[in-house]
Order: sequence, then C-alpha cells, then structure tokens
Amino acid sequence: MKDFRQLIVWNKAHTLVKAIYTITKEFPKEEIFGLTSQLRRASSSIPTNIAEGCGRGSDADFKRFLQIAFGSASETEYLLLLTHELGYYKEEDYIKYNNELVEVKKLLSGFITKLNKTLK
Repeated sequence: MKDFRQLIVWNKAHTLVKAIYTITKEFPKEEIFGLTSQLRRASSSIPTNIAEGCGRGSDADFKRFLQIAFGSASETEYLLLLTHELGYYKEEDYIKYNNELVEVKKLLSGFITKLNKTLK
C-alpha cells in the first residue's frame, strides 16, 4: 500500500481540482448541472483514482487506476478548452490551468511507463 499524499502527481492533481472548483463557482447558473458538474467530476476523478490505485494490492492494479486517471485528465483537458471557448473564464486562467493539467498528464504518463517496465 502506498500513501497517495506522498506522490507529486497526486498533490498537483489535488491542487488543480481545488482551482477548478474555484473557477467553476463563476460559471453561469444554468451550467450547474451541466458543464460545472461535469468539469468538477472529471477533474476530481484524477486524484481520486490515483488515491484508489494506491490502496490496491498490486502494481498492475495501481497502473490500471493511473490509466483511468489519465483518461479523466484528458476529459478535463477538453472541458477546460470548451468552457474557455464559451467565455466562462479568462485566457490567463485557461493557460495556467491547462499547463498544470498537461504537467499532471506527463507525470501520469511517466508513472505508467515506469510501471509497465517493472511489470514485464
């Protein structure tokens, strides 16, 4: 069992989720059950799956949850783009959060690659 709080990728994803919750507070009220909810769920799924994978018994299980987290990161990436293009927040915020998300995806990818090598 691994302590997810010790992982850089989890910490960066967790910080990003908190930022996304902050920016989505300003989204139009008609989006509360639409894009606001979807973006919050997709982004929170990233650190959630990392944490769940840490609680699993094998590296193979851990890798599977990291792959799920990567998929959620890709979904979040698209939703950030869409909500930015809809004008829901500023350009500089989009650049900042997208860059943070790309960093999380790179860390996840590296972690998955490392686990692939150890599982062979």
